[in-house]
Amino acid sequence: MNDKQKIKYLENRIHRLNEIGMALSTESDSNKLFEMILEEARNITNADGRTLYSKDRQGNLKFEILRNDSMNTIMGGSSNVEIPFDPVKLWVDESTPNQSNVSAYVALTGETVNIKDAYQEEGFDFSGTKSYDQKTGYHSESFLTVPLKNHEDEIIGVMQLINARGEKNEVIAFDKDMQEQVESLASQGAVALTNKKLVGELKTLFEAFIQLIATAIDKKSEYTGGHCSRVPVITMMLADAVAKTKSGKYKDFSMTEDERYELYIAAWLHDCGKVATPPHVVDKGTKLETIFDRIELIKTRMEILKRDVEIDFLKKQLNGSLPVFDEEYKNTIKKIDENIKFIESCNVGGEFMKPELQERIISISEQKLILNNKEMNILTKEEVRNLNITKGTLLPEERDIINDHISITIDMLDQLPYPKNLKNIPEFAGGHHEKMDGTGYPKGLKADQMSPQAKIMAIADIYEALTAADRPYKDGKKLSQAMRIMGFMKNDYHIDDDLFEIFVSSGVYKEYADEHVSINQIDKVDEKSVLGKR
Repeated sequence: MNDKQKIKYLENRIHRLNEIGMALSTESDSNKLFEMILEEARNITNADGRTLYSKDRQGNLKFEILRNDSMNTIMGGSSNVEIPFDPVKLWVDESTPNQSNVSAYVALTGETVNIKDAYQEEGFDFSGTKSYDQKTGYHSESFLTVPLKNHEDEIIGVMQLINARGEKNEVIAFDKDMQEQVESLASQGAVALTNKKLVGELKTLFEAFIQLIATAIDKKSEYTGGHCSRVPVITMMLADAVAKTKSGKYKDFSMTEDERYELYIAAWLHDCGKVATPPHVVDKGTKLETIFDRIELIKTRMEILKRDVEIDFLKKQLNGSLPVFDEEYKNTIKKIDENIKFIESCNVGGEFMKPELQERIISISEQKLILNNKEMNILTKEEVRNLNITKGTLLPEERDIINDHISITIDMLDQLPYPKNLKNIPEFAGGHHEKMDGTGYPKGLKADQMSPQAKIMAIADIYEALTAADRPYKDGKKLSQAMRIMGFMKNDYHIDDDLFEIFVSSGVYKEYADEHVSINQIDKVDEKSVLGKR
């Protein structure tokens, strides 16, 4: 090779190393990274055998990829063929380094080892190699073993090349140029692998932190425990079902792995604003509950009322009044007891409180009671207002506090500096209380202003809430009831009808229920009726 050819060759090698450096920096799959490193090492040296080790958690060298062209050996990496060799131990015991094995030596010292002929080498133990050669008929001769050092000069693995080949396919030694280029490649590969590891560790930390917040929200209330962790399950199940659909409005819907991850994180964060919601509102299990259930105060007043009735009766008896007052006394006490039971029943939230029940509460409230030498109504105006809540257990202003969690969620999420692949999290997470007809909150968005992901999350949130068995104001609904309610919501344009049809027809609702809904809630669902089909 003349000087001009050498210069051209070096220019090509530098260009190739730049290309492989860029390719390594953009590849996210570890197996592909390993394979790219070994493939480029082959291009540089024409090595017949190639092995790449990584350091495992115990600090030993784990086989990641093993390739040998002559032996047609392809193991590890993306081949899905398991490498049947134990990791190479770096230490014989706690105080003795394994310096007889060339790969272990390189991992311990960080020095490259270039061996011309293993059969003539006296510094390392190649007995295992020679035994392998004897069994297979192979002849291992030249070795180049290079450490993979990251940007902090930390050794994260080792690359070993066997039998460089010349122009006539003969085995040759690894020359100085080969060694330098392979060392440069190993350095680039190590940095790429370390960066990927760091990204993975940050991703794991990010997810753990998000799940920590969600767990804290779930733990905040004994009644909504598990909601933040169950909504992501339904969300991803439905999203995957939508991606598989081949017809209808969403036949072209698909998600990359990054987009799936974005939706997954958004689902975990969808209720993060509840950290600011007062517990006594979140946990308002009865209409009269604040920090404690005020029904006990009313029952105490009722007992005082009964006492006053009894005192009045006894006075009349002492005055020689007729026995008819005995019957009147019994009826009065019975009426008070009935009122107590009625108030207790009204204190439990329901789907709808009839007007006549509200009128009876008002009528009861007007009964008088002497307490602390003052005449007062048996129920205060505030108690009447709470007991006459028509649906659930919350007053309008308390409902506003609950609803405000979504605005807080959006405000919180808008402040985070997202990478490009997570920039839609606020929109996905912040849209699960919007409705297709624009009557939802907080922004009153309509269907065409919402992403499919936000619409998917809305269905997941509603279904979880309906089937959850731990709400303060209701029992978990039977599957048939929950799906019938969602069918009505679909008809009223509160949820996306096409997505709801996929939710039903794909069986996602059943698959989720089998794992996460109490068995006593699972019953037969008339899917055609729910979808409005006959």
